[in-house]
Amino acid sequence: MPRFFISPEEAAADRITLAGEAARHILSSLRMRVGERLTLCDGQGTDLLTELCEAGRQQVTVQVLSRTPSTAESSCRITLFQCLPKGDKMESIVQKAVELGAVCVQPVLSSRCISRPDERAAEKKRLRWQQIADEAAKQSGRGALCAVRPTLSWREAVASLASLSHPLMLYENQQDSPLSRLPQGAAEVGILVGPEGGFSPEEAEEAARAGIVLIGLGPRILRTETAGPAAIAVVQYLTGNLG
Repeated sequence: MPRFFISPEEAAADRITLAGEAARHILSSLRMRVGERLTLCDGQGTDLLTELCEAGRQQVTVQVLSRTPSTAESSCRITLFQCLPKGDKMESIVQKAVELGAVCVQPVLSSRCISRPDERAAEKKRLRWQQIADEAAKQSGRGALCAVRPTLSWREAVASLASLSHPLMLYENQQDSPLSRLPQGAAEVGILVGPEGGFSPEEAEEAARAGIVLIGLGPRILRTETAGPAAIAVVQYLTGNLG
């Protein structure tokens, strides 16, 4: 069934009018007609089953038939703290993180990041990544949108991650602390992934002092664009949200 995101304010109404790109997609691409049904989502975990009741040239109106909690959202809120990779790797990382159920992607600037955009360029990239996240949420049937936040410095990222219930840092020298030790009932997890060159020993020590648990993902060294999605998938499995 076709799926579109709307604002929580729009979702509160019993009759909802859609215009712009959503209306064009419904009318031109999907060629939907009055009486057909589609799903709207408020971006916060509620799905609205609706029926198309009016179709104009540039807008459509739907009648809300029912509201139900989305079944696509995880019981575990996962935030991916991703140190900036080179090139366009972040686009794939964001896409896969959203498909796997992350609620937030937090870009981080660590000491070994080669990509170091200025403030203007960083915001331009963030907007692009947010667009990719929104499209991935639609494609994968998510019930909530994943926020891509502005880039944080290393110190800011450590403080933000440490404030979460289960803060984790993927570190290749920490193979004796597997991710499988995560409690099954974990409701909030943060995962910090390094750039291509990994983390410096000083960064690992600083994270550990802040209360962040250093973990490994087995004997193989994963690329930065692989590590985050892999860790998210494992966390979803361990918390009963995958498979």
